[in-house]
Amino acid sequence: MVSEKKVMPRLDLPPVRGVRRMRLSELLFSQGFGTRRVCAGLIEQGLVRVGGAACTDPAAEVDLAAGAPRFEVQGQAWTFHERAYLMLHKPAGVECSHRPGRWPGVYTLLPAPLRQRPTAGKVAGVQAVGRLDQDTTGLLLLSDDGAFIHRMNSPRHHVPKVYEVSTRHPLDERQLARLRGGVVLDDDPHPVAAVAAEAMGPCQLRLTLTEGKYHQVKRMVAAVSNRVEALHRSQIGELTIPADLALGQWRWIDDPAVVLPKRG
Repeated sequence: MVSEKKVMPRLDLPPVRGVRRMRLSELLFSQGFGTRRVCAGLIEQGLVRVGGAACTDPAAEVDLAAGAPRFEVQGQAWTFHERAYLMLHKPAGVECSHRPGRWPGVYTLLPAPLRQRPTAGKVAGVQAVGRLDQDTTGLLLLSDDGAFIHRMNSPRHHVPKVYEVSTRHPLDERQLARLRGGVVLDDDPHPVAAVAAEAMGPCQLRLTLTEGKYHQVKRMVAAVSNRVEALHRSQIGELTIPADLALGQWRWIDDPAVVLPKRG
């Protein structure tokens, strides 16, 4: 008697680069919905829906055919992303740290799957691309792509970052010229210069930098005999904060190249 070969159900869902099919349990695991065992359990309990229908077989194959698969886990809608690239409108009063001290961590503003995505490193989930002080607001990027994070943090790639600065004292042209020409900080004998420094009001400064030294904006402003009263990062590369992205909210970045400077 010839045994009948068991055929696993297929789910007609969209392709992912370099991969044609993926087990449903593996897809959930890759997106941060728990360990492989937890993901299999969610599926077996009927808590996962694909195309509006519940699927209870962890081995069901997802057919990646024309885009990113969309599914629901315990009522939470989700779209598959091979790599995570996010923007977050950081509010004041949160730290860019997995081990925050006095203030809550910025990662608490993200849903659990983004904090639990498996990575090749020791720390799971997306990581902040650079940091903003707890009292600084504005655009923060997060990703689980190590090469992207390295490129964005490397000063040799000259990714411009724009800051809106409120100063204690009125600005004058001498201060702006010094910021553009370069000031010496206490931990580096080499002058650090802004790509652009423009007065937007008596005590309002727009500063563009391509480096990311510790407390750089505050220290540069202090070096020209002024002081930062409030600081907001408004732009990274070509990316600005959407008008409808409120403080504390996040959004996927579909094309990470948008944050890189255009090549002339």
